[in-house]
Amino acid sequence: LTTSGIGILITDHNVRETLGICDRAYILNEGLVLEEGSPEKIASSSKVRKVYLGEGFRM
Repeated sequence: LTTSGIGILITDHNVRETLGICDRAYILNEGLVLEEGSPEKIASSSKVRKVYLGEGFRM
């Protein structure tokens, strides 16, 4: 799909599975983008860990 220029929007709370299949993610909090970027950037973001994932989150 990437080479065809097609993107897909997935909304899901299964974070490990979702980050495992995407190239880029956006984490929303209270209607605003809290963080955006690669799955690695999302998983290591202190903001995302504090608000959404928890400090002990591991991929």
